[in-house]
Amino acid sequence: MIRKYLIERRSWILLVIALQLLTLSIAYIDPEIQLRSVLYIVFLSTMIFVIFLVVRYHQETRFYKHLEEWKPHLDVSDLAEGHRPFERITHTLLLEQTKELKEEAAHNRNMLEEEKDYLLSWIHEVKTPLTAMHLMLERLDDETLKTQLTYEWLRIHLLLDQQLHQKRIPSIENDLYIERLNLKSILFAEIRTLRSWCMQKGLGFEVDLQETEVLSDAKWLAFILRQLLTNAVKYSESGDINVKSYTRGDHIVLEIQDQGRGIDSRDLPRIFDKGFTSTTRHHEEKATGMGLYLAHKAAQPLHILMNITSKPRTGTTAILTFPQQNAFVQIQGE
Repeated sequence: MIRKYLIERRSWILLVIALQLLTLSIAYIDPEIQLRSVLYIVFLSTMIFVIFLVVRYHQETRFYKHLEEWKPHLDVSDLAEGHRPFERITHTLLLEQTKELKEEAAHNRNMLEEEKDYLLSWIHEVKTPLTAMHLMLERLDDETLKTQLTYEWLRIHLLLDQQLHQKRIPSIENDLYIERLNLKSILFAEIRTLRSWCMQKGLGFEVDLQETEVLSDAKWLAFILRQLLTNAVKYSESGDINVKSYTRGDHIVLEIQDQGRGIDSRDLPRIFDKGFTSTTRHHEEKATGMGLYLAHKAAQPLHILMNITSKPRTGTTAILTFPQQNAFVQIQGE
């Protein structure tokens, strides 16, 4: 701050130095003026100016020191008030700008909420004809056509479901209801939803659940499993998808293992990033980069630890580690 102040007041300093040099020059040129007396006057005036600079430094930089330490945000209650004209101008402008930013932020927040509400309403409206369409598909006699149309219906259903939960995730803490759940019933409900897709691809499921009771939220756990199972089916071409649960220490662990194409090792650190698809198959259109991102986001407030292990051309394993009882108490406290 001292360096900045000296740079700001360099015109004053240069003016005083120029006046002192002028005084010394006149005393040197004029023999009637005693140079020693002039030197004494110059020394005294220089010392007075230095003291003046020190005093003015503390007075003029007090406000700007507070301003420099102030963390820019929309709360200006801790912003120091200015006592000098230019400080008051700065303080007033900051208050006015902050007020405008608050109003703009509130407007944008309202617009986003309206857009979110509209989109959620639209998704719910679309689900009604989709449900009717599914009932109509069940009545078809042509099994080949029925399978193909059911697969396309499932794609639309999963995309809408993903979009619905994506909009709800920012307020997920308000939507949680933690209870003891039957993991088997939730898992099999999601597998049944993917049945037509699995039949079309010739895939099966091998399920071995040693532990069937977990602490979680039914709706959001179903969403997480849906994303993991969808990925397993999407990237598998043959073989079975193995699902098993067991106890590791004090935690219940659920594994979903496919025999698909796998994930390159350099992509693994980024698989939970929003919109990330792949570096090796960057131009693949069917990948959205949202499934694992949303599943990971939903797992965090549930205190579910999610890990992915994979080897190219071998398969991928998604591992969910459920929280202990004390973590359940922590979730309730939040």
